[in-house]
Amino acid sequence: MTRIVAGFAGSLPLAVPKTGTRPTSDRVREAIFSALDARDVVRGARVLDLYAGSGALGLEAASRGARIVTLVENSFGAAQLCRKNTDAVLRAAPKKNAPKKNAPKIKVSSQAVQTFLAATGEGFDLVFLDPPYDLAETELGHNLAALAPLLDADALVVVERSSRSPEPAWGPGLTSERRKDYGDTTVWYASPVAVRA
Repeated sequence: MTRIVAGFAGSLPLAVPKTGTRPTSDRVREAIFSALDARDVVRGARVLDLYAGSGALGLEAASRGARIVTLVENSFGAAQLCRKNTDAVLRAAPKKNAPKKNAPKIKVSSQAVQTFLAATGEGFDLVFLDPPYDLAETELGHNLAALAPLLDADALVVVERSSRSPEPAWGPGLTSERRKDYGDTTVWYASPVAVRA
């Protein structure tokens, strides 16, 4: 069962698509967010969850204090589950002494990742890319190239891939910070390349 690990919606179960997605395990999600919490990058962040599936990564960020979360999922059925899970997370948001304006803003976009990245004018502080393991490396490279100009200078990008996949092609706008392996899963952390004046 997939669930929110911590924050105001901690332990809340999430609906997951029956087919077509590979949800991040609670163990890996907990490890990712432990690393993010150590860097204090979640609270107040503008978060983008690409290839969202059930929305578990983005909704975990919302539960832990992200300000704005955008879930991007091309599959109609999975996007519907993202909306259902979003509603459940927002219902769990604390009501007492917490004005509605302080609740996270969560949006679901039902379109292809590349289409979304080409059209959005928003900026982001924290981005999750958890594409299907069989996504071509060239397509992932196109995603990363389109993403780089949308990132805040201090942003962090988290990419989840099969441990058998090569390192992503970061392109000129991103640089790899570190890699962490969890069995068959590898998590890559990258940040924007500083532009010199």
